[in-house]
Amino acid sequence: MELKYVGAKPSVSAKGVTFDQTKPDRYTFLNAAVELLEALSFDVTGDKKLYLYNVSGKELNGSELVEMLKKHCAEPEKAFENVQEKTNEMIEKYTKGVDENDGLLVDERRAWLNNIEIMRDYYLQYITNESAYECALNALVDKIHDSHIEEVTFPIGRNYGLVLSHLVDVLRDYKPPYDALLSFEDKDGIAMGKLDMNRPKPLDL
Repeated sequence: MELKYVGAKPSVSAKGVTFDQTKPDRYTFLNAAVELLEALSFDVTGDKKLYLYNVSGKELNGSELVEMLKKHCAEPEKAFENVQEKTNEMIEKYTKGVDENDGLLVDERRAWLNNIEIMRDYYLQYITNESAYECALNALVDKIHDSHIEEVTFPIGRNYGLVLSHLVDVLRDYKPPYDALLSFEDKDGIAMGKLDMNRPKPLDL
């Protein structure tokens, strides 16, 4: 497994490749995610309200991020075992769409298929980074649940807010599910965020 930045999700056509900036490379958020994992791991106070003021602020490289995921994620190898399969499925889906497009000229079809194939390694890395990020989010939820944390206060910046906003959906799908709310406020001139987890919702029987 190798983690490295590749960029936003590509959109391929017969004319070339563009990038969808609304779907950024999840590698962008990995550093913040593992910092939050570390902060949660070193909280030994037992307080249900966690204040994350002393995050390291260090930028980790791809190899260091891999080691951190191995440290915190449950069965990290399992999270990455099907990235090649996912990549192949994505390429097959795009290829099928081109093959079934009767409005394309022969040269357009050939160019489009070639552009898809050219992006194969890019797709693989994009999906690998996405799988790594999902692994980190699941580990964060596990730590929050196991430590019975009800509230996390954190500094705005370095993507912490974005990571925890993504975490809200994961918390809602957790078993038992959490009704989580993310909010932001100014405290003495410092922008702070708060992730508030209510009691787990009862499971429907």
